[in-house]
Amino acid sequence: MSEDQSRGRRRPSREQRHSRSRSPHLQFSGNSGGGDSHRRRREREPSEEPRSTKIYKKEPISPDRSPSSSRNGSQRREFPDQPSTSAAAGGGDAIGGEGDADADPLGKRERYEIVHTRPSDIQTKVGSGGTPIQLQTNYYRLLTKPTWRIFQYHVDFSPSIELRRVRGGMLSEHRDRLGGYLYDGTKLFTSVKLEEDKTVIRTKSKFGDNYTIVIKYVGVISMTEWQSLQILNLILRRAMEGLKLQLVGRNFYDPIAKIDMREYRLQLWPGYQTSIRQHESDILLCAEIAHKVMRTETVYDILMRCTETAKDYQEEFRRHVLGLTVLTDYNNKTYRISDIDFNQTPSRTFKRKEKEVSFIDYYYQKYHIRIRDPKQPLLISKAKERAMRGGSSDTIILIPELCRPTGLTDTMRNNFQLMRAMADHTRMNPDRRIDRLRIFNQRLQQTDASVQILNDWNMTLDRHLVDLNGRVLEPQRIVFSEHKKASAGEQADWTRLFRDNGLFTTPSRGLDRWSVIATNRNSREMRNFVESLIRAAGGMQMRISRPREVMLYDDRNHSYIQAMEDCSRHDPQLILCLVPNNNAERYASIKKKGCLERAIPTQVITQKSANNPRGLMSIATKVAIQINCKLGYTPWMIDLPLSGLMTIGYDVAKSSRDRSKAFGALVASMDMKTNATFYSTVAECSSHDVLANSLWPMMTKALRQYRKEHDGKLPTRILFYRDGVGEGSLRQVYEHEVKDVVEKLQQEYKRVGSEKPPMFAYVVVTKSINTRLFARGRNPPPGTVVDDVVTLPERYDFFLVSQSVRQGTVSPTSYNIVYSNIGLRPDHMQLLTYKMTHLYYNWSGTTRVPAVCQYAKKLATLVATSLYQPPQNALEKKLYYL
Repeated sequence: MSEDQSRGRRRPSREQRHSRSRSPHLQFSGNSGGGDSHRRRREREPSEEPRSTKIYKKEPISPDRSPSSSRNGSQRREFPDQPSTSAAAGGGDAIGGEGDADADPLGKRERYEIVHTRPSDIQTKVGSGGTPIQLQTNYYRLLTKPTWRIFQYHVDFSPSIELRRVRGGMLSEHRDRLGGYLYDGTKLFTSVKLEEDKTVIRTKSKFGDNYTIVIKYVGVISMTEWQSLQILNLILRRAMEGLKLQLVGRNFYDPIAKIDMREYRLQLWPGYQTSIRQHESDILLCAEIAHKVMRTETVYDILMRCTETAKDYQEEFRRHVLGLTVLTDYNNKTYRISDIDFNQTPSRTFKRKEKEVSFIDYYYQKYHIRIRDPKQPLLISKAKERAMRGGSSDTIILIPELCRPTGLTDTMRNNFQLMRAMADHTRMNPDRRIDRLRIFNQRLQQTDASVQILNDWNMTLDRHLVDLNGRVLEPQRIVFSEHKKASAGEQADWTRLFRDNGLFTTPSRGLDRWSVIATNRNSREMRNFVESLIRAAGGMQMRISRPREVMLYDDRNHSYIQAMEDCSRHDPQLILCLVPNNNAERYASIKKKGCLERAIPTQVITQKSANNPRGLMSIATKVAIQINCKLGYTPWMIDLPLSGLMTIGYDVAKSSRDRSKAFGALVASMDMKTNATFYSTVAECSSHDVLANSLWPMMTKALRQYRKEHDGKLPTRILFYRDGVGEGSLRQVYEHEVKDVVEKLQQEYKRVGSEKPPMFAYVVVTKSINTRLFARGRNPPPGTVVDDVVTLPERYDFFLVSQSVRQGTVSPTSYNIVYSNIGLRPDHMQLLTYKMTHLYYNWSGTTRVPAVCQYAKKLATLVATSLYQPPQNALEKKLYYL
């Protein structure tokens, strides 16, 4: 049984903060308890990888939170039809998350910038191997390519106004003078040049305040520039506003079509994630179905529930609310709760326009909202760093009864009935998803307001999904003991092959020195599980001897740690701990003892897993495979023709204890042709810097280990898979990290006197994409490759469906080869990547990403959530983190 389970919830720490306030969005004085709630989401089975940690480049914004601008916030509802900024093209179904609906989008360049990463010597990126297959995608062609010239202007308001929609509304009053235009909050785009290069407009708000709007000419934008993508997306989203959808964060949702789940106090809002850009030969619109989880209860409801059920209601309220992302309906923004002040209430006053006003009066005057309970505590949200750099306050004050929680709690995720009920609506099969996409297209083409906007800008969308040709790579051969080979099959699942084949390599003496720790009341489950484990391992030709048993009187963390210390005196190969439940603190304590202090691999099994009579042998088989890996041996291999190849995976995970820190993990193979083992190393890095500054020292360690195992030789080829790179960080990584690694590799090969320079390829792996592929209304089979039509002309990229999905719609993975002198044709790169997805030993099937990426993610997550520092070097050749 995999250890990919939640281990419970850590209690939040307490911190005292002192601050002053000038407005409801500024600090105020008073003591406030709080801290960070560290929640661990249940990891999914290996067939559904945990989501990658995304690192985004910070982008400055400059919202003005002056009293005069706050006053005009009530105007935002008068102008519901102003265009908004476009979402990035990354995605999956949106469940929870953050977004600032009214923030100035000054950092859009990173979102739309075209980064040319295609190597100059690549003549074609289209392969030819495999069986042809007809596919559909969730893209629509733009039938009429715009040929217009776009004039760009910069817009300033004096005095400044905080809310983008208010600024847009004031501009719209002068539409007759401006003509047809698009406005994104700071920039104005027109297809007809204004009469003057500097246009000054004096206007008044509905409150009688005087404003000056200055519109300065910037220049002309052609369709070959990156700004054209921004304009195309602005037009599209302006057209989507005609569908009467609601913007939540960066995406549009349909509250009218909401799905009520009253028994769980939840609503599911269906919506769309869209992007439009130039692909290989056409401008294509990508449309993906999204869902937003909206809880019908408020934070105030949670407070009342805690007051009624808990003795220490404040501590219980903190446990439920800290770290929560909430939506405030009055301004359509999301915030993350970082603190709670029980000493302050909405009756507290602050200075606004030189007058003292209470929060109660402020919300009534600005939003016409009556706060019912004047004694409720206040919530505190730390402003995003980019907003603080733009001049806004570092804290934002919120009222519990005006905040709706978004997303799911750990309790909800552990509720099987709830998750199954949600999956009925969100996990759509391909045929159902295609129908939804067609309905979206029909609405866009038949709604008068949307059609008018598309016509105004000479844009016509195709009514049919894009068809394209793909290829299906042949099923791969899995290598077992004595080099017996068997096909992985059409569904890339070789679980049943273990009945007739042994593990590829196992310890020569088997597992003969190991200990089992359990409580007295779980002794029967422990012995039954050990018997099943020995029997399952024997069927795979792995010998496991009887363990040394250590029985505990209680299940306290200290008892397990003390027992592990006693066991370590006998020099065990492995320590197995049978625990009564998923408790994060106990799990972290066991892992710290094994990884940081004693360098002994550990295996944690819950009582529920060990006491599962129907699936016990299946669980025992998976645990036996894991134990074999943790001892440094290999369960199976892939038929690989290349020798001298090192594959490297790198990923990053943020520390759950200190969000300013992160841990980067690197996992490298040691030439699978001759030595089927992996090398792992971890280093601390900054969570705010997308560049892996510790990457080269980690690669140096891997190369040193390779030389040690191969008589001083360095690998002939190095294939590097880099996960955790967001779209906005691609240029930074390409211009700095890639060039630095290539340069230092060449220096290292020269230093050791290598006759040939390194043959190296750097591949950016992206799982969070909106592209979907359909094969006659079904999921395409594992091994499906797409390298044309929906790929990007400025990249050497391809999509690969590597896993078999029986429920929902499969998500392909995008591979962007940003540097390559590895000497492999596109066919070979695609096939080699597919082979690498067969080697993740927590699952006898393929994974979404190459195994080295999945291992790196697994290791980084373990260190970031449980260990908080790199493990001992003695474990580097063992997959101790599975």
